[in-house]
Amino acid sequence: MRLGRIGGVLSVIALAATLTACGSSTKTVDAEASAQASGGNAGALIGVTMPTKSSERWIHDGDNVKKQLEQLGYKVDLQYAENDIPTQANQIENQITKGAKLLIVASIDGTAITSQLQQAADNKIPVIAYDRLIRNSPNVDYYATFDNFKVGVQQATSLLKGLGVEDGKKGPFNVELFGGSPDDNNATFFWNGAMSVLQPKIDDGTLVIKSGQTDFKTAAILRWDPATAQKRMEDILTKTYTGDTKVDGVLSPYDGLSIGILSALKSSGYGTSGQPYPVVTGQDAELASVKSIIAGEQYSTIFKDTRKLAEQTVKMADAVLKGTKPEVNNTKDYDNGNKVVPSYLLDPVIVDKSNYQDVILGSGYYTEDQLK
Repeated sequence: MRLGRIGGVLSVIALAATLTACGSSTKTVDAEASAQASGGNAGALIGVTMPTKSSERWIHDGDNVKKQLEQLGYKVDLQYAENDIPTQANQIENQITKGAKLLIVASIDGTAITSQLQQAADNKIPVIAYDRLIRNSPNVDYYATFDNFKVGVQQATSLLKGLGVEDGKKGPFNVELFGGSPDDNNATFFWNGAMSVLQPKIDDGTLVIKSGQTDFKTAAILRWDPATAQKRMEDILTKTYTGDTKVDGVLSPYDGLSIGILSALKSSGYGTSGQPYPVVTGQDAELASVKSIIAGEQYSTIFKDTRKLAEQTVKMADAVLKGTKPEVNNTKDYDNGNKVVPSYLLDPVIVDKSNYQDVILGSGYYTEDQLK
């Protein structure tokens, strides 16, 4: 380690004249070249910005990223913006001013921080998009996430399984569709993945969208807000499900929305022996939803082990700051409107009452005491 630091100092001396001659550039930062020019970055400051603490998963993400970076000797400035776009923009600017050598950003609105990313590029600071793709900017060097199209496929597959379609039941089943936040690139992937499975069943009459609300724009829930999802479900129930007409299933892309949807259903009389809950999907394996699954309310969730996402992101950051190329496994699917961002995708897992013990408890994500 001491030799590495000495080598880094010599590298800075050797490159100083060249760097002075080159001057500044407003082009996209070359992550590896920038790291090499910085002379090693041991103990460097890394800026990490997360969307909000109102969602349990983002707290886990931030804690895991910070812990793993600090274990490698980096300093970490971890910020949460509470879903306020100007706040996140200011946090990123402050991290640049503080001298951050790399930024890890889980954006609130993937299109709203292009000027901050340009500022990072002007200062030769690499940027890793965390879980949510940052769009319309050339200044995104890498992206770490889960296979988001597959998440949608799994949600739809789980919905059909819960309805009994996979066992040969023909329906028709009354189903309602919810989408994620329209300013989150992942939401489109979830929706498209789900509809690749559900649309054929809608077309052949197995599934009926009784409300008629079948497009993403109508189904989308801004900022993934549970209260908004609850209100939309209440409105659908009031206007569409009168008399003996019952809803059989709800495609929900996120556990927070699922809890809001279930609250609306419960208020309308669902959740009894005579009128059981419909099949409601979810995502993120949030504690409240896992408990709900165990209780027989929410049907399923998608487990995305954020410990592994944090680990992969930290590996990326460490490689970039050491001047080497990070591992990626997708270089074609994540076009942010300006460039195809080299990405690493992790695999999600369907969780329901039949396998939560193996997947959730078995992986140590939660303990038995937490699930009581």
